[in-house]
Amino acid sequence: MANIEFKNVVKSYGDVNIIKGLDLSIKDKEFMVLVGPSGCGKSTTLRMIAGLEEITEGDLYIGERRVNNVHPKDRDVAMVFQSYALYPHMSVRENIAFGLRLRKMPKDEIDTLVDEAAKTLGMTHLLDRKPKALSGGQRQRVALGRAIVRKPSVFLFDEPLSNLDAELRVQMRAEIAKLQKRLAITSVYVTHDQVEAMTMGDRIAVLHDGNLRQVGTPLELYDTPANLFVAQFIGTPNMNVAKGQFTEDGTKAKMGPVEFPIPEKWKAVAKEHGGKEVYIGFRPEHTLPDDEHDWTNTATLEGKVDIVETLGHEVVVYVTIEGLEKRIIAKADVHKTPTPGDAMKVDVNLDNLHFFDGVTEESLLVKG
Repeated sequence: MANIEFKNVVKSYGDVNIIKGLDLSIKDKEFMVLVGPSGCGKSTTLRMIAGLEEITEGDLYIGERRVNNVHPKDRDVAMVFQSYALYPHMSVRENIAFGLRLRKMPKDEIDTLVDEAAKTLGMTHLLDRKPKALSGGQRQRVALGRAIVRKPSVFLFDEPLSNLDAELRVQMRAEIAKLQKRLAITSVYVTHDQVEAMTMGDRIAVLHDGNLRQVGTPLELYDTPANLFVAQFIGTPNMNVAKGQFTEDGTKAKMGPVEFPIPEKWKAVAKEHGGKEVYIGFRPEHTLPDDEHDWTNTATLEGKVDIVETLGHEVVVYVTIEGLEKRIIAKADVHKTPTPGDAMKVDVNLDNLHFFDGVTEESLLVKG
């Protein structure tokens, strides 16, 4: 068993707390993605698992063993970094085998493990090349091969695709996810790219300012964000969010010049918080021109088109609504693309609204 358990883990540098009491359970053979903006503590968390950062307070377990004071080489983990860190004077075979040679493993065993890893990664034909003769994706495969041959209990990935171009990143993230499933090894993957996180992880842990904001499957985070930060961080384009308030009787939500009737399933929440300020959220795909949907429970917003982004399969439209501080992001049919300056009506699907506490920014829908 190679489950990983953080129990109230704190990491500080002097008076600065980088990780503020992390409680997180990573299941055996799970692909867990740590995601968040720069400086949120995700790489520090990964390095604590590897033993490259000391834990200030709390306990960290790998399997049944508490590893706070266990040396990195004795933790049975393998790490793939953002930098390939390949030896330029060595061949691919020698780079993959380097760690095994340091362990004084017999040559025939090393050759067998290297050949197995090369076959798994589809790079048998590259074993005699030097790194300078490889593409970026091939170099990253070598770094993966170097980790695979160790047959660790845990794989750690620290933004391994950041140096690749967009097309190659898409290809490599699919390959890494497929490889993890085939090898069935507990894996922790760090990225700041929420699209990467959504497409790769069995579950995602969202970190912000040293705090764990939510853990769940990609769909759980997308459909039921636990707080305003997760709601706006997960999803592209971002969720529309505007400050508003419930009416005193809890039957409506006011947002600038618009009043939303409260959907049936949220009436108890609205009644409980009647008269209070809230954040109202709705995603761009739930905000469409009034003639491009068949929804029955909607509210209409009227404004002026500010920016139009044509993406081929869809159009993203930024609409300025008088009385609202932020533009509303909507989607539209590519064959009915509006022009900046046009007047536009968009309907919001009320069955997909999200409500967040106006002070704590925690989701009211989760509580309700």
